[in-house]
Amino acid sequence: MEELRNIMEKFAASGWDLISIPAHAWLKGESDKDTLIASIKQADRECGSCGCELDLLYKRSLELLNEIC
Repeated sequence: MEELRNIMEKFAASGWDLISIPAHAWLKGESDKDTLIASIKQADRECGSCGCELDLLYKRSLELLNEIC
């Protein structure tokens, strides 16, 4: 759970509304799982191979979300 929290904190701090808004909501306990997963999948499609530090985190966060939810 700590790993997922760290990833969501990075997403929330990214400044990219597509993932920062749902990640921030998750951190506050106000998240809809389906919306969060859809946002992460969209971010992965749009930017998942650009070479930034978030690329691997999209896939890892989806794995972790599937494990705990």
